[in-house]
Amino acid sequence: MSPTEITVNGTARPCAAGPHTSLLDWLRGEGLTGAKEGCAEGECGACAVLVARPDGSEHTRWISVNACLPLALAYDGQEVVTAEGLGAPPAPGQQAALHPVQREMADRGGSQCGYCTPGFVCAMAAEFYRPERGGQAPHEGAECGANGFDLHALSGNLCRCTGYRPIRDAAYALGEPDPLDPLAERRDRAAPPARATEVSASDLSASDLPGSDATFVRPTDLPDLLTRLAATPDAVLVAGATDAGVERNLRHTRPSSVLAIDHLEELRGLHHSPDSVEIGAALTLSEIERALAGRVPLLDQLFPQFASRLIRNAATLGGNLGTGSPIGDAAPVLLALGATLVLASAEGEREVPLDDYFTGYRRSVRVPGELIRAVRIPLPAAPHAAFLKVAKRRFDDISSVAVAIALRLERGTVASVRIGLGGVAATPVRALATEEALMGNAWDAETVSRAARTLAQEGTPLDDHRASARYRSAMLEQSLMRFHAEHRPTKPLQKDGFDQRNHSENWGEAR
Repeated sequence: MSPTEITVNGTARPCAAGPHTSLLDWLRGEGLTGAKEGCAEGECGACAVLVARPDGSEHTRWISVNACLPLALAYDGQEVVTAEGLGAPPAPGQQAALHPVQREMADRGGSQCGYCTPGFVCAMAAEFYRPERGGQAPHEGAECGANGFDLHALSGNLCRCTGYRPIRDAAYALGEPDPLDPLAERRDRAAPPARATEVSASDLSASDLPGSDATFVRPTDLPDLLTRLAATPDAVLVAGATDAGVERNLRHTRPSSVLAIDHLEELRGLHHSPDSVEIGAALTLSEIERALAGRVPLLDQLFPQFASRLIRNAATLGGNLGTGSPIGDAAPVLLALGATLVLASAEGEREVPLDDYFTGYRRSVRVPGELIRAVRIPLPAAPHAAFLKVAKRRFDDISSVAVAIALRLERGTVASVRIGLGGVAATPVRALATEEALMGNAWDAETVSRAARTLAQEGTPLDDHRASARYRSAMLEQSLMRFHAEHRPTKPLQKDGFDQRNHSENWGEAR
């Protein structure tokens, strides 16, 4: 294997990190201390940096990610830009020239203590360089400036002292990148290719696990990955590390074997057919959102409510389902969509309905040596659908209750319905009793009221720090009542039969 190195701010640096060293810790060890650790779980954005990712086969897209979560070795051969690398280096006897984002933040008072500022600057720079931003006019209901800047690009960044108005003003004041801007020019060349990486802690003179034999491996392709997984079935698979990074930082887990799968092309496809769409397990949510371009409207409702842009730039459907968490937001939506999972191992592949995938708290039907290769969603999607999420914050928070509904009507009667629930049982579940109460009946207030009372009893809600069992049951009941109010047969619909209004507000607080 070639020596590991990461190109940071345009300069290749040897990376002698251990298998469990985070990108943030490695950067700070290199003297690049602008990125900070705040929450260590991807919620504050103080650690945000820019990374180069493929935008098609011939272009690069700059995206922002939380550096506290991924492993440094996952960026072997890749390009990273920190806040220190945005401005031009100083000429002899002069100060460094500020980047346009840095200049606007300074001029408009977007920084006070400065702890969060480098993270804001990097997240803002990713949106500054977003190819689609130029000339984009704000649309109704969008938090978007006249310059096309999507304020939700900063949804994963928290500031304790400045307040967000001057930060928003700085974002909305940005123009277009200068044609000679090196990072703008970089978009016109291909992103760095993935390369195989294999590092053992025992081979390092200074390891984050002294005396251990922990290993980090990026396999060359899917067959190589499946062979290694068969040999070490307890290995941890890591794509965006939005869950594994939290486990490492807060629970101090140190698996003996880490297999990086985020760059494997066999896990990163997205294929359409007349009757389905297949989504690779290692595609990030942001990549899926751009690639689907509205083809599955229920997923379009999920994405803005799934954590933050920083997280969606790294998180994957494979990871969200692979953890088996009962509060993962993707599972209820995919249950409502009737999704199946393609599971792969060295022995071959099998397809499993998501309804049958979860077997208990963080347990599934996957056997040792098996992984999720892809998610398949049948088409056409139901014309009436909604994802309704109750959380303490409107964005970037964990669900107390999540409800996904997909409905098809024929002459005012329920022809098909699927309801996925999260946060109300040890696993994500289908609301089968409620579906039965609706099927074949008129889509009217009497039917829905009766079914809503049934929905309130679905699952086994708990009392915990996020919500009480009584509150969760009440929100389940109200979710169906609200859905009916917004999807009555007499309600004017767009041509495809889908109400395109935004369902992302925290409806639970209003009731």
